[in-house]
Amino acid sequence: MDIWQIWWVWLVAAALLGILEIVLPSFMALGFGLGAALVGLLVALGVLGGNLAIMILVFAVGSLAAWIGLRKWAGIRQGQVKVWDRDINEN
Repeated sequence: MDIWQIWWVWLVAAALLGILEIVLPSFMALGFGLGAALVGLLVALGVLGGNLAIMILVFAVGSLAAWIGLRKWAGIRQGQVKVWDRDINEN
């Protein structure tokens, strides 16, 4: 049995990525952690077979969806970015 076919390995990876998110200043690792948690849950339920390619695909799609959702939920709000319309050296 390959190590990536064990459900708790994916959940440990998700927990480690969640801990890494505390150190990083963005929602980058949290999206990957949610993708790993999704794969761990699907492996534990028996939905995903032993195919590593399918697991990586589900991980990638789940991570991207989580990142997009986190970006919309806690991303840049309207008015946070200052747009400069003139140079400070202009008279």
